[in-house]
Amino acid sequence: MRWIHAAGRGLLVLIVVLTGHIASGARDGGAGGDGRGPLTLATAGDLTGYLGSVLEGWNRAHPDERVTLVELPDSADETRAQMITDLRAAGRGRFDVLNIDVSWTSEFAAAGWIRPLPRDRFPLGTFLPRVVDTATYDGRLYAVPYVTNAGLLLYRADVLAAEGVPPPRTWAELERAARTLAPRHGLDGYAGQFLPYEGLTVNAAEAVYSAGGTILGDEGERVTVDSRAAREGLGFLARGVREGWIPQQALTYKEEESKQAFQNGRLLFLRNWPYAYVAASAPGSEVAGKVGAVPLPGPDGAATSVLGGSNLAVARHARHPDSAARLIAYLTSERVQRQVLTRGALPPVRAALYDDPGLIRRFPYLPTLRESVLAAAPRPKSPHYDQVSLVVQAVVHDAMTGRQTPEAAVRRLATELAAVSSR
Repeated sequence: MRWIHAAGRGLLVLIVVLTGHIASGARDGGAGGDGRGPLTLATAGDLTGYLGSVLEGWNRAHPDERVTLVELPDSADETRAQMITDLRAAGRGRFDVLNIDVSWTSEFAAAGWIRPLPRDRFPLGTFLPRVVDTATYDGRLYAVPYVTNAGLLLYRADVLAAEGVPPPRTWAELERAARTLAPRHGLDGYAGQFLPYEGLTVNAAEAVYSAGGTILGDEGERVTVDSRAAREGLGFLARGVREGWIPQQALTYKEEESKQAFQNGRLLFLRNWPYAYVAASAPGSEVAGKVGAVPLPGPDGAATSVLGGSNLAVARHARHPDSAARLIAYLTSERVQRQVLTRGALPPVRAALYDDPGLIRRFPYLPTLRESVLAAAPRPKSPHYDQVSLVVQAVVHDAMTGRQTPEAAVRRLATELAAVSSR
């Protein structure tokens, strides 16, 4: 009887162990237990509708690893909030692969929401050099660059040609043209994305970086913003509003509103991403055939743009991590990256595409964009990036609306960012 009871206990232990292994296999590897199976890809709203057709190619070739696309809101803040809610779910979340803004990589990695990835699974050496840094945190790869971006200065080529003035290379040249030439042609001078949201953080960081400053250092552990360069950068933006060559209306602009203002023929100069050049040059635009693009100007020459774009990451709770990594390799392949540009009008991360003569004929801004990306810098890295960005937005907006001087705004930035970094 003792032997029977012992055997029964042993059988019970064996059943529990096997059940655990089966459950683990179902959770992490599907029926095959090899980490492969269906996936869900979460992304912000696909404004050009290209991604569905790209994923159809994967689904045809991988019927057992089909991808379901979930489009979240167009707003970056709302997309981030929904992704975090899913990643924090007590049970298993819905999302396996995440198309995240490059500025979220550090935050998501530090929180343990995304998995570290092996570098040797992805052709990182074929990417534009700057972009890989946006996918790392604490020396490890936590995502793979998918789309890159850098700010460009769009300008009315017809107006500058009529005045015999070249595109501006410096802030002084931009100010002069925006203040004197724009009114002669019934235009506002210059705009960026100045509503208090993530776009204002980008514009402010570009101004600080271009003047030679920084905002944070050491992965967000050190505040470096209290500098002459930061005062000069914020002074440039605040002066534009005060003197009127940045219109008051621009304080309400996000990407789409600013693009529309330029596309409708109301602006001489616009800081925006390359997609705005494509839209402004398309048939039906009031400025089609009248648009040029150059790198952003800075105090003494070309500015330092903020590196934009998105990275692909694997959620910590992903059901099929091997399939997730394989999907990321597919989406960053040269063939698909070409479609990202030609179908989605989004800047690819593959360096070779920027030298393709056929693509340059179709997208003449590519050489300028490549130059801007190679000189760009990421937004401040911090595990508390959302709070960092909120502080920057609030303080810079107060400086631009005249509630604080640039000098006082920089001191306030240093104090509030130090409080965030110490949490």
